[in-house]
Amino acid sequence: MALTTYGVNDTLTAKVWARDLNREVTKGLEIAPLIGTGPNSIIQQKTELKSGGDRITVGLRMQLRGSGQTEGVVLQGNEEALTTYSDNLFINELVHAVRSKGEDSIDQQRVLFDLREEGKMAMADWWAERLSLSFFIQACGYTGTSITYRGTSTTIDARYTGLNAALAPSSNNVSYPSGAVNTDALVNASTTSTFNFDTVVRAKEKAMTANPKVRPVMVNGQPKYVMYIHPYQLVDLQLEAQATGSISWADVQLAAITGGELSGNPIYTGAAGEYNGVVLRVNEDVTTGVNASTGAELTNTRRAVLLGAQALLYGTSSKYSKDTPYKWVEEEFDYGRELGISAQGLFGIKKTRFNSQDFGTIVCPTYAAAHS
Repeated sequence: MALTTYGVNDTLTAKVWARDLNREVTKGLEIAPLIGTGPNSIIQQKTELKSGGDRITVGLRMQLRGSGQTEGVVLQGNEEALTTYSDNLFINELVHAVRSKGEDSIDQQRVLFDLREEGKMAMADWWAERLSLSFFIQACGYTGTSITYRGTSTTIDARYTGLNAALAPSSNNVSYPSGAVNTDALVNASTTSTFNFDTVVRAKEKAMTANPKVRPVMVNGQPKYVMYIHPYQLVDLQLEAQATGSISWADVQLAAITGGELSGNPIYTGAAGEYNGVVLRVNEDVTTGVNASTGAELTNTRRAVLLGAQALLYGTSSKYSKDTPYKWVEEEFDYGRELGISAQGLFGIKKTRFNSQDFGTIVCPTYAAAHS
């Protein structure tokens, strides 16, 4: 029986493993269902830089607001000028690598798992986590200098912000709980400013009345928004439903299941529920708040975020290969006794902003802490 294999030094290995890495990263990326190339996507992937360049410019034309003219009034000289704005997405390289003993080493002999395969899967996990964190830092407008990530305080720089600067939410794109005027006010408001169904309703109202409004995505002709909440906020929502009895959490879950079954739209994949036309998704990377004065992290708050169409831009380059934005590089050291594995990517992530106003996000800071 003939068996096809690709060794470390095979000329096809790099491309094969790079494509496989791309698949594994996508499978492990919770936000993957929101990514698409069309204008109805919440995260719009831009691929214009496959032939070169490091910046994509995106334009927005505002709606005309002139009164128009009627009988007896000369139109010439009363025309309205077009109003347009632009935003720029930058891409850069991000690389990481692991190093282990080689496949013929005594170390590989001692264990039952394949060190090279484990290295590949470790790189896929790393990329999925980094893309997720970059997305939420951008979408939530997290501008702190450090953040608690996977239980560890991590200093923030461009490597964690999608290789584009993170911008605080524009003033018209923040929805605070009733009575709160800023994130600092939420720190000790454990009973009055937790996430609830009213938060969802208020955020949707703000999205619909913004100028320009946060455009919903269309699902089978129905307008829908997506809102990401932290697991702490999900529990607060469930406890509210349980305490008041006015809203059945089972109905909220059923709405998402039914919506997914009827539409087949990926935004429902893994959704926790749907309420008031807002699909609720849960992710632990929803960021904490930021102290307005010091920039310090406020660990007992979370920034849920409502998302509309083209809320974020995700730029990739296929310079490495037409099939993937990743490059896979393997090197042997010490006469083949050690193996280095590097996964390199060309990408950029940023939230869309025109004329100093967020285009597709409404941030909803609330008090949020672990429940005993």
